[in-house]
Amino acid sequence: MFFIPQYILILFVTIIIDYIAGIWIEKTRPERKKAYLVISIVSTCLVLFIFKYFDFFNHNMVLLSHKFGFYYPERVVNFILPIGLSFHTFQSLSYVIEVYRGNQKAEKHFGIYSLYVMFYPQLVTGPIERPQNLLVQLREEKKFDYSNIARGLRLILFGLFIKMVVADNIAVYVDQIYANPSGYNTFSILKGLFLYSFQIYCDFFGYSTIAVGCARVMGYNLMDNFKTPYLSKSIGEFWQRWHISLSTWFRDYVYFSLGGNKVKIQRWMINILIVFIVSGLWHGANWTFILWGLAHGLVYISENIFNRLFKIREIKNEALQSVWNIFKIIKTFVIVSFIWVLFRASDLQQVKTIFKSIIHNLNTVDNFTVEPKAWLFLGLFIIIDIVLFNTRFDFWCTKRASIVRWSLYTSMIFLIIVFSSVENFPFIYFQF
Repeated sequence: MFFIPQYILILFVTIIIDYIAGIWIEKTRPERKKAYLVISIVSTCLVLFIFKYFDFFNHNMVLLSHKFGFYYPERVVNFILPIGLSFHTFQSLSYVIEVYRGNQKAEKHFGIYSLYVMFYPQLVTGPIERPQNLLVQLREEKKFDYSNIARGLRLILFGLFIKMVVADNIAVYVDQIYANPSGYNTFSILKGLFLYSFQIYCDFFGYSTIAVGCARVMGYNLMDNFKTPYLSKSIGEFWQRWHISLSTWFRDYVYFSLGGNKVKIQRWMINILIVFIVSGLWHGANWTFILWGLAHGLVYISENIFNRLFKIREIKNEALQSVWNIFKIIKTFVIVSFIWVLFRASDLQQVKTIFKSIIHNLNTVDNFTVEPKAWLFLGLFIIIDIVLFNTRFDFWCTKRASIVRWSLYTSMIFLIIVFSSVENFPFIYFQF
């Protein structure tokens, strides 16, 4: 509403459709339930299609018609995409699907259901909550709780530090590389690629942590969205740790609906590709995002087939096993970093330029340098991320002495005030 007040009507329409659909699905006869579910899904997705995908679809139809000699007029809508439309669309869909499956009672209170869709901490960029978790909490009485406020504020502070100090300072150098990739040598481009991996992680992890913290201050528990994804040993494990609320959404509502892995191997591979391609398209209306999803799907399938053909057993020697695990972590990180190029690039031509420059610009001389403070902040975050592996920042702090906790808080506040990037970098996922 801040930039286009009328856009609140989009949320209102989505809320009305799925609120009514949930009640009808619950009380109607079994043979009609699916019809109401389909109407709800199609109506909700149609809103998303018009605002996010119509111009992309229309432009490609024009190109296709020209290729085959047909006339197809290009109708440009040029809607400004409402912030977070993809996220609250998926949250609304999860509600009606869970009601249809019998896992969730239809919410009769219009205000509570509206709050479920419009809950401010995670409205614009997730985490994408399920009704079983959030709707139940919205019906509970919340009272002042010092521990919740303290934990929430700790998470907010940590999220601000990750975003404003780490991600934004890295973004300055990533933007330089992507603005003119052909002007830099191979090593500079690779540094930019790997820095972007941490930029998008810190950016989105920072936002998710702030969202969870805001909810915790009010006494609500949202799901964790990240679990040190760059310590993954495979693409499959990476997607169990990265953007968990989205990956589990696609698993539960798309992958399982297609048959999951309880089908023949050929159909299973198709299911995997469909899930990853749709996931890529969900992130943005551009062929780069579709190819980004396709690349992850192909690597995921390749790893699974490799593991089936060559059943590598655990190495008995602990030292060798540790070395092998480190190799798999590095391998996965490198693959993910190269695939991120498709996500970050503005178009396919820029993707081509980047990879071409990596191969041909080995001997090019440039003046690309990253300030020591950016490396310092990144290294500090990596250490914190590894130390907090399988735990939460707020819970970790509760076990420390007061002087340790408050020294850490003060240091973070100081770094945020002094070393926040002078440039303005909005949250990356706001565009999706």
